[in-house]
Amino acid sequence: MRRVLVAVVLTVAGLVALLSFKTHTNGSERSVGSPASAPPLLPGEHALTGPAVRTVYGPVQVRVVERSRTIVGVTIVQHPAETTMDIQIGQFAFPRLVGETLAAQSARIDSVSGATYTSRGYISSLQGALDNRA
Repeated sequence: MRRVLVAVVLTVAGLVALLSFKTHTNGSERSVGSPASAPPLLPGEHALTGPAVRTVYGPVQVRVVERSRTIVGVTIVQHPAETTMDIQIGQFAFPRLVGETLAAQSARIDSVSGATYTSRGYISSLQGALDNRA
């Protein structure tokens, strides 16, 4: 009986400690490669910035660099960064999304599994940027 009581008390203490744990936050959004800090455009290149698309976890916004209507670069201007998990998802998803964009040369790309909301925000912002082509 004494072992059961000790086990229950330790379990409850562990649950209380786990539920009261707070993750480190960096603000609601983080700017990565904003247009102000982006490398200068080469001759013949122009930048198209998509709208900031609201997702469940925060806004996603992209900037596309084109040369002769060919996508040569994509910069993530805004993305969710409220929690460590948001940052990890971005670090996992954005390189894949950018790679698919460069390969497809359009916004017709697949979402990244495990980053559905972020992928949808990226694709919507990308399409908005491409819709602004001259």
